[in-house]
Amino acid sequence: MIEPLDNSHAFGHAILRARKARGLKPEDVALATGIGVRVLAEIERGKRTVQLDQALRVAQAVGLQISADDAG
Repeated sequence: MIEPLDNSHAFGHAILRARKARGLKPEDVALATGIGVRVLAEIERGKRTVQLDQALRVAQAVGLQISADDAG
């Protein structure tokens, strides 16, 4: 399903849903991505100041494909 991610909360919610749908625990994702469980929780809560590279690693680890579309 394609869903627009127009803010940090939508992105975090998509990460959380994907992680749970795949039966992954926060510890599993943290280990796979090299980030802490606390940082993962911040991403899932939609914290606006997380590092982009960490957020993209988490998205990949939970099976989300992030792409850009030039709608202009």
